[in-house]
Amino acid sequence: MLRSFWFSVLQGISAATAAASAFKQDAHHLVSRDNVSGEMYAFISSMSLSSSQVQSIASTYEQNSDLVAFLEGKSYSQAALTSLACYSARFVLGSGSVDAPVNATEADTNWSEACWQTPSCAIIPSNEQAVSISLLIINFFKVKFSIRSGGHSPNPGWSSIGQQGILIDMQKLNQITLSSDHTVASLGPGGRWGDVYQALDPYGLSVIGGRIPHVGVGGLILGGGYFHFSAKYGLAADNVKNFEIVLANGTITNANLQQNTDLFWALKGGGPNFGIVTRFDMYTVPIRNIWYSLTVYPNSEVSSIFNALVEWQNNGASDTLGTVAIVVGLEITEVGLLYAQPTYQPASFAPFYELGGGIIAIPPTNGTLTSLTTILGASQSQTTERHDYRAASSKIDAQLYKDVYAFWQQDASAVYNATGANQTFVIQPVPVSLVQAGNAKGGNALGMPNESFQCWTTLIDWSNASQDNEVRSTSIATTQKWQQLGQQRGLGETVLFMNDASRDQDPLAGYGATNLAKLKSISQKYDPSQVFQTLQSNGFLLSKA
Repeated sequence: MLRSFWFSVLQGISAATAAASAFKQDAHHLVSRDNVSGEMYAFISSMSLSSSQVQSIASTYEQNSDLVAFLEGKSYSQAALTSLACYSARFVLGSGSVDAPVNATEADTNWSEACWQTPSCAIIPSNEQAVSISLLIINFFKVKFSIRSGGHSPNPGWSSIGQQGILIDMQKLNQITLSSDHTVASLGPGGRWGDVYQALDPYGLSVIGGRIPHVGVGGLILGGGYFHFSAKYGLAADNVKNFEIVLANGTITNANLQQNTDLFWALKGGGPNFGIVTRFDMYTVPIRNIWYSLTVYPNSEVSSIFNALVEWQNNGASDTLGTVAIVVGLEITEVGLLYAQPTYQPASFAPFYELGGGIIAIPPTNGTLTSLTTILGASQSQTTERHDYRAASSKIDAQLYKDVYAFWQQDASAVYNATGANQTFVIQPVPVSLVQAGNAKGGNALGMPNESFQCWTTLIDWSNASQDNEVRSTSIATTQKWQQLGQQRGLGETVLFMNDASRDQDPLAGYGATNLAKLKSISQKYDPSQVFQTLQSNGFLLSKA
């Protein structure tokens, strides 16, 4: 039984890691086939291991009773098997690529304290080949795993995992390279958006990515990626020219408009369901010098602000160079106006110039995208806390905005008084031009309606784990209010933007029955053993949709 296992196991790993010639060249240096099965022999040979290393790992495997029991379908210790998987990763990839035991800094990198977990080990690959080996080991030992790009998801288990699980931390795959003609920027999934914009700034270029500098590249793109200037260019996912991806069987391949076109479509908003992306080749855009301003209002002006927003959504948003960012807090509302080139008071923002009672926090400024990104990064709390998001959507309607806000404000204030939790109420405009830009670039999986609408979200910050349910109750009730009033008034939308969705929401269902069925079919095609549905610890998985 053991030898038949190695026949299939090591054949798969060998095919993903080296040519068969390595086996022939090094044959005379290795132990005899009487002691090690032929396929194990080929695998270890392809790893360029010394004779002593071959004997060491072969002996470890053959003497491990839990591995033997696992292969024979008998009872075994999951902890022991996970430990052996971690040992295998360290043995093949080197101690510099595997953290075991996992130190506190590695375990607590995630943005939200609610996601702090300590895995059995953390694999920190430095290239796509190491990612391939990692997946093969995980697949063969059937060990639970999680993938971390930047760790900004506040959902527990999305980019973290506890004991008897392996974390694949993509932090070393943080490359930023520009093509010779400057039309494509190749980004590693472990990079941060602030670093990307700084690297491209000297060339007068940018890419469509994340708005907050410390957010990771990978997770944002796979969830869609809403940017300041998505009205003109579409979502971040729409601006990917090519995905380099490692499939569950260790195959390293590409997905684009010429190769694996169905997978290319699925990766644009389909989440972590198809493989591990190791490089995003993104079209650059000629954005560096921009215009922006920020005004702070008391919440007594929210009604007028929503009126101005709706007027802009219905009229001013036709100027696709501009966008509006509105963040309503418990006491104040921030209104940001942004334009994708230097200017002076763009006419499209006229409804907001008529608002009164505001305090200018950032005067109208002709600055750069990097200066704006720095400001946005500095505005984020650096306090270690628990966080959550939540998503909803609706058609454009000022009275609906006001009614849902009034409901939220009363509930959020009560929760704040009881727990100290801070919450926001954020309406993100989605003009029809955003959807059309995505369609013009081959389409994506999100199934957004071909009309202008809004995506609501919230950011919740609190400290006490015992108050999780009480704190989260406000956002849960608010999404229900969006749905209730939206349906009653004929203003409902089903879009739940994945990047903003909370742990108990199902954004994939909002993609529509046709797109969801297509995504599941593509998942079966590229991951027939469904590794990413059964072994991945959590996430917005097709198996749950």
